[in-house]
Amino acid sequence: MADPPGCCSTCATCLLCPYSCQWITAKKEKRKGLRTTKYDCSWFFFLFCVFLFTLVWLYFAIIILNDFHNFNEFIFRQRKLWLDWSLVLLIATAVLISYSSVLLVLALCLQLCGHPLKLHWVHKILLILTALVVAAAFTGLGIKWAEEWKSARVSLQATGPFLHIGTVGGMMLLAWPLASFIYRTRSTGLRVFLLLVYCAAMIALYLAPLGITSPCIMEENQLPPKPALVGHRGAPMLAPENTLMSLHKAVDCDVQVFETDVMVSADGVPFLMHDEELTRTTNVQAVFPERAALNSTAFNWTDLQLLDAGSWFLERRPFPTVQSLPPGDRKEAAKQRIPSLGQALEAAKQSNISIMFDLRPENHSDYQNFVNVTLGVILQSGIPLQQVLWLPDGFREDVKQQAPGVQHVYGRKRLENEKEAVLHVNLPYQDMSSEEIRQYRQDNISVNLYVVNQPWLFSVLWCSGVSSVTTNACQVLKELKHPIWLLPSTTYFMIWIVVDCVSFLIIIWAFVLMK
Repeated sequence: MADPPGCCSTCATCLLCPYSCQWITAKKEKRKGLRTTKYDCSWFFFLFCVFLFTLVWLYFAIIILNDFHNFNEFIFRQRKLWLDWSLVLLIATAVLISYSSVLLVLALCLQLCGHPLKLHWVHKILLILTALVVAAAFTGLGIKWAEEWKSARVSLQATGPFLHIGTVGGMMLLAWPLASFIYRTRSTGLRVFLLLVYCAAMIALYLAPLGITSPCIMEENQLPPKPALVGHRGAPMLAPENTLMSLHKAVDCDVQVFETDVMVSADGVPFLMHDEELTRTTNVQAVFPERAALNSTAFNWTDLQLLDAGSWFLERRPFPTVQSLPPGDRKEAAKQRIPSLGQALEAAKQSNISIMFDLRPENHSDYQNFVNVTLGVILQSGIPLQQVLWLPDGFREDVKQQAPGVQHVYGRKRLENEKEAVLHVNLPYQDMSSEEIRQYRQDNISVNLYVVNQPWLFSVLWCSGVSSVTTNACQVLKELKHPIWLLPSTTYFMIWIVVDCVSFLIIIWAFVLMK
């Protein structure tokens, strides 16, 4: 087989060796009569599918980074092992996508040079393992973290227009090796089949924008106000969560609401704590090793005050931002203790921010007493009741009677036959569509969505008109003065037409030139 013009024997040999794992020159290849068989073509098709499979997983891996802190916490509760598993995920994904990408590029270059695609058996085994690993990752995602499928749907509202342009560009580049293969193959049926599949795919891509919707395709003057920020357990990227330092850092980030979790000690003192056990965010294993596995509510307030609620933050580094904290903040973090609800209410009152909280655990046998004790602390604190946002559903009617000024936030969508008007809802960002957010906004219902950490997600919800978002990254979202992207519909239409026309002309040119 003669090399096509512009493809030297040395270059072809260098491409063939890593793909076939054999140092064979072009002359030896010709002498041996090596050529691409149907079996080789099937392995190339499998390579292409594995590449697309890993590419889709890479997209999912980037999307789920917004929620990965929840996964880290889940693993800690199960295994008592803290690790930033997002790094493991990204490194493994990068290795898989790099490997399949390099093999695919080698195969396409070999096809352009007119050389056989003799994939080595080692690569075949590794490709099968790659496909199995990615399939296992998707299966695990579907079983243990099914809500991330909804996250992917939300992400398409932010990335859809750009994914379309990128896919058109990729298919356009694929026209060159495809044309080379079509002109070289002797099978008329295969030639016609490949052309029909390619044309059908391109037509579908050219018409895809008809089905692409994004809330950020709008005019500048239609953009809703920027959503308010709710500090998830304060500012947990800058200070230990659910501490007074975290509350103050959240205030510095211009948050309007401090979101936290409340438990009640054995002697009736409400305090801030998210986990039912104290092991993740305190040194309870060192101070009370025999009681470390007990529920947080089993400790009295005197015992809780002996615990260090800040050093874990510096040791485990739950977020990458911990490494860049100034020395003063590190010293302050190391001194943090578990705050009582009364202390948090006083700090919120002085900072003039609202406080929103869950009362946990909901299934406790003495939960009604927890509600009464918590209400008593709120009423005694002197904080304006309109600054208190009440999340717990249990005994809500009692709360309305004892503290009528408290604002009630519901963790569900409004019902069709709602007896009492719902003014505030607090939901996962995956559970509300852009259309529902707009409708709630028109009906003057405040919508808070959680947990929103990535600027792309914040931008989509901003364009949708959400009232506020709960975030771990208040210091990041504070700096956003505008959504990441905002396109008028006419501008997007022009981009769509230009991309389609240019790609069509280049594809025609590729087929003509390769002939």
